[in-house]
Amino acid sequence: MKRAVVTGGSGALGAAICRSLAAAGLHVIVHGHAHMDRARGVAGEIRAAGGSAETVAFDVCDGAAAARALEDQVERGGPIQVVVSNAGVHRDAPLAGMSEAQWDEVVDVSLKGFFNVTRPLLLPMIGTRWGRIVSISSIVGLTGNRGQVNYAAAKAGLHGATKSLAIELAARGITVNAVAPGIIRSAGTDAAVPDGVVEALVPMKRRGTPGEVASLVAYLASDAAAYLSGQVISVNGAMA
Repeated sequence: MKRAVVTGGSGALGAAICRSLAAAGLHVIVHGHAHMDRARGVAGEIRAAGGSAETVAFDVCDGAAAARALEDQVERGGPIQVVVSNAGVHRDAPLAGMSEAQWDEVVDVSLKGFFNVTRPLLLPMIGTRWGRIVSISSIVGLTGNRGQVNYAAAKAGLHGATKSLAIELAARGITVNAVAPGIIRSAGTDAAVPDGVVEALVPMKRRGTPGEVASLVAYLASDAAAYLSGQVISVNGAMA
């Protein structure tokens, strides 16, 4: 059974991705940090539904802690061949009033977190000659957005990392892609983006669902997507 790790697996989107990968027959390692109770709940739901799952806890911004946790996973269970970097945070503010801490936290979680989680798993993955690396970005990384210079920069950085790593790993049977969701239903976005704004911005006149994004991630993690690499695919209801 192939093994997958999903960072930020305790949130609405991360949980949906975990469930989709488990339904596709993968053993899913649900990552959490601040909300391990939720991560354990997601893993429990997967097991109750007949799937295979466990949890892992570390701060994606702490490279040493991430490496220790992931290397332990590989030592105990073998290579992790599917990596989904989903962890991310918002610290929105106009750049003129943005603190260095607001900039650093957003960039560290999304972009440095990608490095900290992916790098320790690459050599074992390469040894299997099969792998799938998927980063969860945002439409903001493609279009920009007022008050989110830090978030847009971090997500656009993931796009460059995706394209470059895809070239590095293309001959190894490993694909690397990014998914850039638009306005996706969750407690946070439902509160931050009123229905009227959604109708004005999204030609489909609705929010996307976590399951719609998760279905694409599951496809990218499958054998069927073996020739699809180095791409940034936006799930956005025709916003852009």
